[in-house]
Amino acid sequence: MPEPTSAAPQCALVTGASRGIGREVALGLAAAGFVVGVTGRDARSLDGLVEEITAAGGWAVATAFDVTDAGAVAAGVRALEQELGGFDLLVQSHGRIESDEVPPWEADLGQVRAVLEANVLGAFHVVRAVVPGMVARGSGRVVDLSSGAASSDSGIHAAYGASKAALFRLGGAIAAAGAAHGVRAFELSPGVVRTAMATGMGQHAERTEWTDPADVVAMVLAIAAGELDGWSGRYLRVGVDTPGSLLAAEATRSPRGRRLVVEPYGEDDPLHP
Repeated sequence: MPEPTSAAPQCALVTGASRGIGREVALGLAAAGFVVGVTGRDARSLDGLVEEITAAGGWAVATAFDVTDAGAVAAGVRALEQELGGFDLLVQSHGRIESDEVPPWEADLGQVRAVLEANVLGAFHVVRAVVPGMVARGSGRVVDLSSGAASSDSGIHAAYGASKAALFRLGGAIAAAGAAHGVRAFELSPGVVRTAMATGMGQHAERTEWTDPADVVAMVLAIAAGELDGWSGRYLRVGVDTPGSLLAAEATRSPRGRRLVVEPYGEDDPLHP
């Protein structure tokens, strides 16, 4: 795995680290030499993760909070920063999906609200707590765990799709506003990793091939090392992209490539760039 680029350990914050992809990313970052702050709602699972990282020779600190609680997020991030220092990397891996696979007009509003509060408002809460420190220091990278649902339509899981599209737009805003301050943001779809969320979705019921979490970690490490800074504000997908393929494509990429945009209907469309 790539090593952090600076002599001093870089510091990363991983949300949703108590299980699934977030846990794998935290382990991978720690193995690569990062100091890692891990958050989630399950304090016991986070403590187990810290013990595992520490036993392997790494350094991690856990703070449990619910991302939908802005006050708890601010206090938790502040406590982690006091112990670990400012964060060079933020990986937003928290998220939820509605359990009902129904069209939008049949969606349970309680589930819709819960998904939007966690995936959108929760992301804003974390960004407001972490990114000002990056701006003040003049550098930082934000990685949002995205999904194919952010860029394509589906007849089900409309709340989840809407939340991931909103997260994409938030990431783009961070990339645009943060560029002058050395802050970059990336929308990283992890492919289909075998997690509790993925296996609970009907569309994956018969799936036999899954994305290796190590490939997700490798992409996060490449982003953290600054290798993919030219892709800030854009959508990357593990399993389709690799750090090498993205580097090779950067020179020929279109200005609108991998951005969340409205495509013109043709050359006569007044929206045509």
